Amino acid sequence: MYVCLCNGISDKSIRAVIRQHQPSSLKELQRFVPVGTQCGKCLRSARQILEHEQGSMVIYLRSA
Repeated sequence: MYVCLCNGISDKSIRAVIRQHQPSSLKELQRFVPVGTQCGKCLRSARQILEHEQGSMVIYLRSA
């Protein structure tokens, strides 16, 4: 699913960047993926994906 229509960024792209670079904030995520640089409507979804992936990584690390 496309999260950022202005820049053609999908949720899969965002998730891959989060897993690879492990940004700790939305600002940090924006250094790797140009979300929110045009209209900004995607920022809420991008933040939700970031928080979900961060939670998933914590659960994964605890179970390892």
